[in-house]
Amino acid sequence: MATTTSFDELLNTPQKKLAFFQNLILVAVADKYLDKQESDFLVDIGRKLHLTEEDTRPIADNLPLLSFIIPEEGLQKTMELQTLVMMVVQDGHVAEAEYNLCLDYARRIGYSKEMLDDFLKELGH
Repeated sequence: MATTTSFDELLNTPQKKLAFFQNLILVAVADKYLDKQESDFLVDIGRKLHLTEEDTRPIADNLPLLSFIIPEEGLQKTMELQTLVMMVVQDGHVAEAEYNLCLDYARRIGYSKEMLDDFLKELGH
């Protein structure tokens, strides 16, 4: 799991922080339901990123129009995928829509389905 320090190092601009948070929200609502664990996880990550409700409101207001923003940096890609997987396993159930979104993200950053499945096994327990 990435530490707060690596969040700060990797997500060192407001744009990177918001793009990461947007990706996280897209996975969180993929199954059309945001449960308490997922909501708490989002709030926790938002705090670590020092994002305000004002910062994130445009994301929430435009969700149907949004898609993943893929980072350029390799380490950031990996950290984001790990955090997306952590979001998926928050409620103890991996919904198909959530899994498919993570798989799409994984493939877009050059990772295989097997790598995603490994992350799910590793972070899901």
